[in-house]
Amino acid sequence: MTDFNVSITSTTRRRKLSSGTIASYPQYYCEYRDPPTGKRRRRAFNRKKDAEAFRNALLLKVAEGNYVDERTAPTVSKALDHWLGTKEGGVKASTLKGYKVVVNGAIRGPLLIGTKQERADYTETGVAPKGARFLKMLGDVKLTDLTTAMIRVWHKTVIEQCGNYTANRAKSHLKSILALAEEDFGIRAPSMPTGLPRIRNKQKKAILTPEHIAKLITAAKDDPEHGIYYAFPFLAGTRPSEQLGLLWNEVDFDKNVIRVCRIQERDGTLTEMTKTEAGTRDIPMGATLREMLLAWRIRCPRKGKELHRVFPGPGRLQEWPLPRLGGGGPLLYQNFRKRYWAPAFKGLGIPYVTPHSARHSFISTLQAQGIEVGLVAQIAGHANPTVTLGHYTQAVRDGSAAIEALDRAYAR
Repeated sequence: MTDFNVSITSTTRRRKLSSGTIASYPQYYCEYRDPPTGKRRRRAFNRKKDAEAFRNALLLKVAEGNYVDERTAPTVSKALDHWLGTKEGGVKASTLKGYKVVVNGAIRGPLLIGTKQERADYTETGVAPKGARFLKMLGDVKLTDLTTAMIRVWHKTVIEQCGNYTANRAKSHLKSILALAEEDFGIRAPSMPTGLPRIRNKQKKAILTPEHIAKLITAAKDDPEHGIYYAFPFLAGTRPSEQLGLLWNEVDFDKNVIRVCRIQERDGTLTEMTKTEAGTRDIPMGATLREMLLAWRIRCPRKGKELHRVFPGPGRLQEWPLPRLGGGGPLLYQNFRKRYWAPAFKGLGIPYVTPHSARHSFISTLQAQGIEVGLVAQIAGHANPTVTLGHYTQAVRDGSAAIEALDRAYAR
């Protein structure tokens, strides 16, 4: 804005003291016209250098197109509400609830000083324990006043009260909130502070070796009633909620793909969306998985007389040719682990891993086989390949395989 000017004027202010004497002191003013409205604005300062600093900062903001009237600038709390509003309908209800717990407690504030359980109870009921004390968070800070230094102090406070995990999760949400505010409100976000504490020596999720998985899948082929239940996540890389929510009309044997577009909640109900938008995806069917699903389709418990869920509750088998009794309804996650998952590992003498670890094995094995990370992320349902690299990829081969590959690359 070439015609924008800020003038600095001064005057002498006089004030009568309680002793009756008159004190005089200089007062400096920055005067300018508000760029959006053209209205006159004036800011008072006690020191000339403060007025000059304000003028220089204001000229820079206008020149870079980042000017916002500080009096009407939204607070962090308003930006937080705006961000949560964009998540409504875009993520499942339980995910949104998790967002609200973190951003309301650790970002908006105030933060209850107490135990984890006391904070959880306060979040749930809104009733503070007797004698409760609170810490002010960032909610009332205007976006134009928020600085990198303030974020650093805030992050340290959350670590002290809630631990590294909550602090880093809150920082991740704050970064997204400020980025959206920059887009929609035109207020430049401060840089995130560097060198913040991280969780040291985070324990990696246990995963099986390819040899263990091969043994498990071989056994699954010979286990017509249970095999597909525990082999599927190793062959498709699905989350447990996606596996248990899969319906037969999303298994396309003509195109050899499985359409993931819903999840099963803990209570067995179906939610017509995945954990994230990227979670809605097509997963290619390999020959082994296709063969097992075709065989299972014949035996799978029906809902009435129709195929419905791919992984339903089993009902009770009767002597051939009598039909099953019951079955076809939802299989709850805890029953899946107890009746299908854990017995398979115990019976085969394979180290126990959780159902979600099968997803880690799937992703890590694809990476080890040289599949590009972008494609792995697409199959796994990750919006950002960085998630695939940072949280899921683990070594399934020892270092000698990497050195052998290097030797092959350098061989003449």
